[in-house]
Amino acid sequence: MSRIFVLLNLAICSLFLADPCKAENERPNIVFIFADDQCFETIHALGNPEIQTPNLDELARTGTTFSHAFNMGSWSGAVCVASRTMLNTGRFVWNANAVHSKSEQERQAGRWWSEYMKSAGYRTYMTGKWHCKANAEKAFDVVRDIRPGMPKASPAGYNRPAADGTDPWSPSDPRFGGFWEGGTHWSEVIANHAEDFMSEAAKDDDPFFMYLAFNAPHDPRQSPAEYVARYPADSILIPDNFQQRYPYANDIGCGPNLRDERIAAFPRNHESIQVHRQEYYAIITHMDEMIGRILKALKATGKADNTWIFFTADHGLAVGQHGLLGKQNMYDHSVRVPFIVVGPKVAKNHVIQEAIYLQDVMPTALELAGVSKPKHVEFSSLIPLLKGEPSRYQSIYGCYLKKQRSIRTTNYKLIAYPDANVLRLYDMQKDPSEKHDLAGDASMKSIVSELFSRLIALQEKMNDDLDLRAMAPQ
Repeated sequence: MSRIFVLLNLAICSLFLADPCKAENERPNIVFIFADDQCFETIHALGNPEIQTPNLDELARTGTTFSHAFNMGSWSGAVCVASRTMLNTGRFVWNANAVHSKSEQERQAGRWWSEYMKSAGYRTYMTGKWHCKANAEKAFDVVRDIRPGMPKASPAGYNRPAADGTDPWSPSDPRFGGFWEGGTHWSEVIANHAEDFMSEAAKDDDPFFMYLAFNAPHDPRQSPAEYVARYPADSILIPDNFQQRYPYANDIGCGPNLRDERIAAFPRNHESIQVHRQEYYAIITHMDEMIGRILKALKATGKADNTWIFFTADHGLAVGQHGLLGKQNMYDHSVRVPFIVVGPKVAKNHVIQEAIYLQDVMPTALELAGVSKPKHVEFSSLIPLLKGEPSRYQSIYGCYLKKQRSIRTTNYKLIAYPDANVLRLYDMQKDPSEKHDLAGDASMKSIVSELFSRLIALQEKMNDDLDLRAMAPQ
């Protein structure tokens, strides 16, 4: 009789992809490493010869990269708030907005990423940037140094460098505070805490879930002088889609009143953009070294073989592309992020081009933990894609306030600016830098009409109440 029971139990267990019948200490550990403001094109091994990212390169070599990972956008200028609320609630952007103000109630009800992991028997750790309304100290078992949305910026860090080349600010001078506040660079603090967490986890039989959230490379983009020195400003390449001004900046909410856009002066010039990209690359390289320390500490636990590592960012950043500095736009440099997965049986040095949202990491982790997908979670597990199945997303949705909307397919992207009554169309295969607007070409009329109709349908699915019908192409 007992043998029959065992066989029946094994049969039931086999029906699940993430095996909830395993003992808790056999479940995989999960390390989630989260950057802030990191564009998809800022990893050396993934196509950027200018930047030095040896540890992220190693992750790419030992795992699978999703080359087309996106953030949906935001209901506020703080795009990171929307991104992180989507991430932790599992809800699409406007549904996440609806619960944003009551995130603590959501956490208390168990409808929160870390709470689900706790319920599955995981020891949960968190350090770094939070930027959610839920109580982080209660959301995780162990919390160290919860950081705000960004380090405090100095007035000297805006509208710089001056047209004559003078610059009152330095990324490596601790007197400007920011990442240096507290005496140790915030990225180094993340690594310090992660090493401590790993040391504890090595002695614990429970599986662990680590949420390691860097503020880097968000501005103020500060790093030690030796990292900045690796990138002489005058050798930095100017993006091929550089513009001095974006023609619709004010209409789309990206004019001089937007904080992110005031970091460099208007109009943009080559020298200014070279300085900002120099500092952007330097802080990414510094963060990469901290990630290397985290990976080394993981290996020292002896548990690396049963650990899944996810690396991504909350959104990208323009840093001079299209005449923009920030992330409040629908171009790939701002909505598309790096996304790397390393884990047991995950293909090595592999790239998947299927479109995903970065928030798909949440239901993926739940599946690995043996948690059935909650009804309110709208994002999708990546386990099927890692096994070769296609994406469930036929098109990618984008939004910013009530000022911008977009739809992106494999071949095209359509952007709508309702305040300017402008549609923009880009051929993403022939023009990945999105330099040539095709919306006015007669030969593209049918493509514009089709994508516009699909955008309207996608809005309905997203509970998006912005009425774009007056912009319908004739």
